[in-house]
Amino acid sequence: MEWFTAYLGYAAGALLAILPIVNPLGAVPLVMSVAAHLPEQERQRQIRRACIYTFVLCSSFLVAGSLIMSFFGISIPGMRIAGGMIVAFLGFGMLFPDPRDASRQPPQPGEIRHDIAFTPLAMPGLSGPGTFAVVMSLGSQASARHGWDSIADFLGVATGILAVVLISWFVLRGAERFHRILGATGMVALTRLMGFLMICIGVQFIINGLSTLVMDPQAWSGLAEALRQGAP
Repeated sequence: MEWFTAYLGYAAGALLAILPIVNPLGAVPLVMSVAAHLPEQERQRQIRRACIYTFVLCSSFLVAGSLIMSFFGISIPGMRIAGGMIVAFLGFGMLFPDPRDASRQPPQPGEIRHDIAFTPLAMPGLSGPGTFAVVMSLGSQASARHGWDSIADFLGVATGILAVVLISWFVLRGAERFHRILGATGMVALTRLMGFLMICIGVQFIINGLSTLVMDPQAWSGLAEALRQGAP
């Protein structure tokens, strides 16, 4: 029963950590602009494919995250700190957007593409460096455990990713309705709220990474060894 509790905890934690970064409401204006020329049936098909691509990308980083970290020699605290910095930076950009972004020109007729599922909807619309950093960090925490606990944690994170993708599909398939209900002001307010939550999540990731680093005697012994080797 403990593994099921851990599974539910990781699923809820992954949902709360990933959803503000994916921010499907923030992708509504993107869908309205790049898919405006598509028939309704084709638009829905592109949205479904974009959500599938997002799930596959996030799941790939979840599974291969520990292998990537081992290959490049990245520690769990390092991943948490770097991921927190990326998420906080992206959140800061959402909370205080660049005024020049509002002056971007809409796509020209020659630039319009019919296949928009992977780019720009899946990447960078729904997933990007911040999403992958959080997924890899959650995966590294799960891989640090053993036995059924580790399996339950991985399944919990995968369930959280699936829940985020389903929420994104529900929001994007009704993009016109959400845009009409919320309006431009409501979309801006929600985007800035998500940006604030991302900053909080990023700072907490940094705190967790620093706490683990401070409490890890191997990290201090490695630092002392590096200082001794660098000393004249």
